[in-house]
Order: sequence, then structure tokens, then C-alpha cells
Amino acid sequence: MNLLKALATVGSMTFLSRVLGFVRDALIARVFGAGIATDAFFVAFKIPNLLRRLFAEGAFSQAFVPILAEYKNQRGHEATHTLLNNVTSLLGLVLIVVAILGMLAAPAIVYISAPGFIDEPSKFALTIDLLRVTFPYILFISLVSLAGGVLNTFGRFSVPAFTPVLLNVSFIMAALVAAPYFDPPVMALAWAVFFGGVLQLLFQLPFLRKIGLIPRFRINLGDEGVWRILKLMGPAVFGVSIAQISLLINTIFASFLVTGSVSWLYYADRLMEFPTGILGVALGTILLPSLSKSFTNKADHEYSQLLDWGLRLTFMLAIPAAAALAVLSIPLVASLFHYGAFNELDVMMTRQALMAYSLGLLGLILVKVLAPGFYSRQNIKTPVKIALFTLVATQLMNLAFVGPLKHAGLALAIGVGACINAALLYYHLRKANVYKPQPGWLLFMGKLALAVMVMAAVLYFAMGDSTMWMKYAVVPKLVHLAGLVALGAATYFGVLWLLGVRIKDFMRRVSL
Repeated sequence: MNLLKALATVGSMTFLSRVLGFVRDALIARVFGAGIATDAFFVAFKIPNLLRRLFAEGAFSQAFVPILAEYKNQRGHEATHTLLNNVTSLLGLVLIVVAILGMLAAPAIVYISAPGFIDEPSKFALTIDLLRVTFPYILFISLVSLAGGVLNTFGRFSVPAFTPVLLNVSFIMAALVAAPYFDPPVMALAWAVFFGGVLQLLFQLPFLRKIGLIPRFRINLGDEGVWRILKLMGPAVFGVSIAQISLLINTIFASFLVTGSVSWLYYADRLMEFPTGILGVALGTILLPSLSKSFTNKADHEYSQLLDWGLRLTFMLAIPAAAALAVLSIPLVASLFHYGAFNELDVMMTRQALMAYSLGLLGLILVKVLAPGFYSRQNIKTPVKIALFTLVATQLMNLAFVGPLKHAGLALAIGVGACINAALLYYHLRKANVYKPQPGWLLFMGKLALAVMVMAAVLYFAMGDSTMWMKYAVVPKLVHLAGLVALGAATYFGVLWLLGVRIKDFMRRVSL
């Protein structure tokens, strides 16, 4: 398998999902703006999303994929299917219980996660109603993530990467068609979450059938593989909880700020998720199975080379993305969200959060590349300890930044915290002699720095007066933004080409 080709496939599918995600958010901004309804919905959606990351994309996948890769490479298809049956059945039962408890305890959950809403009874009550509809999403999307882990382990990267498109389609239809039929209209978004989860799960089942791994209901608590996964999940749950608790605390801080703060952070975070998803998630997705196989086969040199390949790609793509987000912050926010109820104040406030987030983009993506270096070796404890330290550091920064910088201070704390996390992960990989940098890093970084500076200067002068972006009509705005993106990419990669950087230098093949 060509890793660069796999990255391009996953990245393109993620790109499609993110584009539809922006269409979704632009519609939500146009229809609902940034106010009581959106604040309530984003809190209600954030909570099951938090648990999804805990049960599925976070702790579970970190523990499950390396064990699954080991079974696939060493024990054969039948043993792999048996493990999948037992794991899916146990996870499904746990998630059903969690979903029911979450719906029943919705008032208490909202009280804890957004205490600032208590002073506004209508917002508090609306958030509870929305949460009761969105909470079952955790069941569906966690099973989707499990299926995605199986498909990724077998090299079917494009299917899990495409799956989120269906959630965005569900949102778009809800905002365009269903909203007028609900009272309040924002309730349509909650049902979009519910049905989006169902659609994603149904979509992946035929692809699991093709590789002969449709799960069957079987529970064998004596299964060795299940216990190994549970043993790894213990510290992983704690580690992922730390990261999610940090995000939850940010929501708590934001709930005490002026109305709209939660939404401004959400819209800025959505822009950040574009490069984070296309590059960070895509790289982490394709690296984890490959690293797990190298570890199982005791191929230490190949393992180190894989990490080095991932890190070079991260620096080459994440640094210009961060620079572009900062330089083009107003054009981006104005082009994507400045419609309908989303006014000029919302643009400026979202821009502040986006610029603060952009300072930590490199760290956010590096964490997704460096962490698989530990998970693939079934070492969960080290990243957990680092995450705990990062949580404390981030909250101290929250307290220091939120006063003078308001919501932007919360975004800045998250970004700086991610950089601290990435630096500590790198330090421990080097300390354990797991990763040895390949030659040529200093020259490579010098070329990147020059290319980024040229690109940033070109974009700054090409975008013109930032205040004019508030006045452009929709089509000229989008065309101008697309031209700036194309110009920035052409400038950056053109300079790299002149400096001798070639795509073939990043070609790498592995077997799964």
C-alpha cells in the first residue's frame, strides 16, 4: 500500500466532508445566527460528542486497533472475527445503558456542563430538550467508529473517511427543509444528529460484509483479547477524559461570558477542524495500523521511518495552513458565515478566536501523529501522564487569558496546551529511543520557513482591505476566497519546488 496515496484518499474524503460541514455551518449561521438557540444546540451536541470520543474515537480505538492488527497479522481471520463479535456485543450493551442514563439525567448534565445557562431558564430548558434527542447519537456513532477501525486495519481507508459526509447531509436537509416544521426550529438540528448517526452505521455494514467481518452478537467475558483491550482502555479512558474535560471546562468558562461566546468558539473551531481533519486525523488514521504492524513484527527501523515520514508531512502542510488561517481570518469567516443573522460583530469575535486557535494548529496536528507512536506499542500510560499535565497547564492558562482576552483567551489556551502536549510526546519518544530523526531536518525546515514567509506576504497583499469583505456579495466573496486559497497553495508549493522539494520524496509503501 502506498501511504501517500492512502493519505490523499483519506484527505480527499475528509475534504469533502469538511466542505459539506462548512455548508452545514453556513446554513446554521444563516438560519439561526449566534444566540440562545445555537448556544443551546452546540452544548447539547458537544456532550454526546465528548462521550463519542471517549468510548470510540478516543480510548476504545487506541486500545482496539493495535490488538485487532495483531490478531489479523498473527492469528488469522476466524480469531479476528471472534474478537470482533465479543468486543462489539459488549460495547453495544454498555452504550445502550449509557444512552438511556444520559437521556434520563439530561437536566443534571446540562447543569454541570453549562452552569451559566441556569440564569436563563428558557435556554436551560431548551438545552435539556435538545440533549435528550442528541444523546442516543453516542450509540450509533461509537459503533460507526468501531466499524471504521476494522475497515482501516484492513486498508479500506476511504469508507470511514467518507462516512461523516452523511451527518453533514442530514444537517443540511434539516436546516433547509425540516426547521420550519419544528417548534422551536432548532430542534430539527437535534433530530439531524440522531438520524445522521443511524445513516452512518447503515452505510458501513455492506463494506464489513465484503471483508467477512459483520459482527454477530456474542459475549465471552473470558476472551483474552477482550480483556487485553479493557486493560489498555483503563488508562486510555483516563487520558481521553483529560482532553475532553479540558474542552468541557472551556464551555463552562464560555457559558459565563456574553451570549454568543460559545457559538464564536464553535465556528472558529470548525475552521480549525478543516486542516486538523484533513491532515491530522488522516495521518493518524493511516499511521496507526502501519505502526502497529511494524511493532508486532519488531521492525524498529521501519517504525522510526514511518514516524519521521508522518512528522515531515505534518510540518510541510500544517505550518502554511496555520499561517493562512491567521492571515485570511476575516476573509474566511466573512465568506463562510457572514449571512443572515450572523452579523459583523459575530465575524470579528469569531476571527479573534480563529487567530488564537491558529497559533496552536501545528501542536494539535502533531499530537495526532505522535500519539499513535505510543498507542501502536500498546503504551497508553505515557500519553495519559502527558495529557494530565497538559490539562493542568491549559486550565492555568484559561484563568490567565480569559480575563483580558475573553473567549479568544480560551482558544489560545487550547492551542498552547496542544503545543505543550506535542513537545512532551516527542521528548518521550526520543527518550525511549523509539524515534530517531532521519538526516536533513535542518535544511528541510529552512526551506519550509522561506516558503511560508513568501506565501504569507503574497496572501496579505492579495486579500486587500479586510473591511471590504463584509460588503462583498456572496458569489464575489466565495470566488475571491477560492482565488486566494489557490494563490497561496501555488505560491507555497512553487517556492518549495524551486528549493528542490519533490512529491516523490514522500512516497512510501507498506503492507498491511
